[in-house]
Amino acid sequence: QVHFVESGGGLVQPGGSLRLSCAVSQFTLGDYCIGWFRQAPGKEREGISCITRSDGSAYYADSVKGRFTVSRDNIKNTVYLQMNSLKPEDTGIYYCAGTREVPGATVQAMCLMADFGYWGQGTQVTVSS
Repeated sequence: QVHFVESGGGLVQPGGSLRLSCAVSQFTLGDYCIGWFRQAPGKEREGISCITRSDGSAYYADSVKGRFTVSRDNIKNTVYLQMNSLKPEDTGIYYCAGTREVPGATVQAMCLMADFGYWGQGTQVTVSS
């Protein structure tokens, strides 16, 4: 059974930093793309970053570009999201999810259009003073 487990959320002041982790187990579909999504109160879920396993290509939504960095450790089967310069509008539940990479597709295309079939339970991030 596939498991995605997020951790690292919490309460942080504006301008602060957090690092989220996504531990992946039992994912045996070869090369895969891991995405970070967030659900803010009253808003639709947003894909904010994705990274491929095959070559580490990354995508960032405009709302987080320059502040967030996604990385992965293929040996530990863990994907990280380093979040700096956090803003109150970054508040939400953060989920990681996985999908098999599509040959020839860009990481942006996969992040925005792929069917992510495997999801974690989410971790709450609250940015507030």
